[in-house]
Amino acid sequence: MTLPKVRDLLERKGNLLQLEALTGDLGLDREMPTPEASSPGLVLAGFTKRFAQTRIHVLGQTEITYLAALDAAARRRSLETFFTFDLPCVVVTKGQEPPSELLELARAKGIAVIRTKLKTSEFYRRLKPYLDEVFAPTTTVHGSLADVFGVGLLFVGRSGIGKSECVLDLVERGHRLVADDVVHINRLGNDVLIGRGHDLARHYMEIRGVGLIDIQALFGIRAVRQQKRVEVVVQLADWDASREYDRTGLDQERTDILEVSVPVVTVPLNPGKNLTVICEVVAMNHLLRYGGVDSAKRFNERLLKRMAEPRELQEYLEGDYE
Repeated sequence: MTLPKVRDLLERKGNLLQLEALTGDLGLDREMPTPEASSPGLVLAGFTKRFAQTRIHVLGQTEITYLAALDAAARRRSLETFFTFDLPCVVVTKGQEPPSELLELARAKGIAVIRTKLKTSEFYRRLKPYLDEVFAPTTTVHGSLADVFGVGLLFVGRSGIGKSECVLDLVERGHRLVADDVVHINRLGNDVLIGRGHDLARHYMEIRGVGLIDIQALFGIRAVRQQKRVEVVVQLADWDASREYDRTGLDQERTDILEVSVPVVTVPLNPGKNLTVICEVVAMNHLLRYGGVDSAKRFNERLLKRMAEPRELQEYLEGDYE
């Protein structure tokens, strides 16, 4: 994975985070190795064990006030200890004026010092989503992603089986396209998969025999969305008469994407099958299960209960001696 640089942070989130590079262009090409930011803590007091030097280090009002309370010699020793580490960058919050020694030592080490007008807690809150995004595990899947009744359906299958045509029909019925052909998927946190299209080919679709079509231009802005959580994988497969397909839904198939388990629905294709309606039902059935209603389990419980009723009646008659 290509590590993000300090320059990327300023260019992408400079306005949101209200960032100002106090050291100019110096140190902006340093890489940020970890998706974490923290205060330097006790290292300013000389305790360097367990210091996480790979993080973005944030100096809030507490740290700046502490440094200002030291005499010039002690402040310099404190900052010299701090800058013995190879830091990605240093951020000063609340628009505070950093000590002159801090800027001097940072320039000597080629480390960027950045100032933000935000309070420390607000800076952390706005920074975390960006770091989570750029450090998120990523993969690319050949398929199509659509938002159907608010459920992200990822269509996969062999080339030419009809993934794009199925999604096109869903769009025509009022659902939304997220990506076609190439789906980039990021994992956020432990179990959230976010899919989006390629920046260049986003919301374009290739239909064999027709060519490339612009879904947004044809169907309007409501027919597309920029990204969507991947919740169900719909595997389109050629009909195989020798294969046993799941007919009850009790044993739900699953697959792993970026170490996240996702339900899989395999839809065999044969003439006359209304694939679009089936996919709508897949989405609605997922919503039912999410709401605690599992149709397959409910039917199975009813069946077992009905099968038990004659046995209970027989046991009662056998025990009736009057």
